[in-house]
Amino acid sequence: MSNAMRQIAYLGPSGSFSEAALRASNVFQAGGVDPVPAKSVLHALDSVRNGEVAAALVPIENSIEGSVAITLDELASGKRLVIISEVVLPVEFSLLVRPGTKLSDIHTISTHPHAQAQVRNWLSANLPDADVIPSMSTSAAAAALMGENPAFDAAIGQALNSEIYGLEILADQIGDSSDAYTRFVIVALPGDLPEPSGADKTTLSVFQRENHPGGLLEILTEFAVRGINLTRLESRPTKKTLGDYYFSVDFEGHVNDLRVEEALMGLHRVCLDIRFLGSYPRHDGRKPVVRAGVTDTDFETAQAWLDKLKGT
Repeated sequence: MSNAMRQIAYLGPSGSFSEAALRASNVFQAGGVDPVPAKSVLHALDSVRNGEVAAALVPIENSIEGSVAITLDELASGKRLVIISEVVLPVEFSLLVRPGTKLSDIHTISTHPHAQAQVRNWLSANLPDADVIPSMSTSAAAAALMGENPAFDAAIGQALNSEIYGLEILADQIGDSSDAYTRFVIVALPGDLPEPSGADKTTLSVFQRENHPGGLLEILTEFAVRGINLTRLESRPTKKTLGDYYFSVDFEGHVNDLRVEEALMGLHRVCLDIRFLGSYPRHDGRKPVVRAGVTDTDFETAQAWLDKLKGT
């Protein structure tokens, strides 16, 4: 990103988990970043595509509920964006109310669907008859609760929202799992790739030519024979016809690694389309285990041998 354009959109409003993730990111810690709240994931991504901001931070997967479908599908279609960084944030939830509200007063609650899924057991035990109204984000629910004539009695979000919006925490740490995490990615328009760090991850959207026996095996083989470890693999509908799917893939390695280059060329031969969505440093800095035979040196040695064999 240029120094003249350092605005980064995030799923808002202020006080969202997305804002917390952005402020915890290496990109933000480097300084000079102006966070810009967006009303939805689609709005955040489109603001990058339209040149309104330099980048956007959006959620992509959760350790309890899995992938964020809107993020995967938007990255797989439309004007291409690439991931330049990832952030993983521990997630804790609180029941937020207007001052003076008691548990017995709560008949309707608003929160994001992913948050609702992560407090399902607590709600069943403590507010089994309450209706849950979906919100674009947990912070949007908190903000609306303190507005005029809110359509619900409570909101579920992070405790920080109590300070931002003047709410009370009626119950804290209500998540069903004490080990819940959400992974966020920062995306930008294609440009210079982050340099290989030795602990990188690459993301692709992979489209088959047709659905046929062994189609997924063909794709997986391109990774397996080169010793590339997948960290995420899931199918998503292309929205063209029933039964037509693409694969969203994360794997260890950088596009500049020779084993990754060869895998991408192999995929290009057997697939209809490959959308490269970036190579970027892993949030945990964990380096891949690269077995003998698939290191860069091994590929370079093999190429030198072939060149000598051909007399070139």
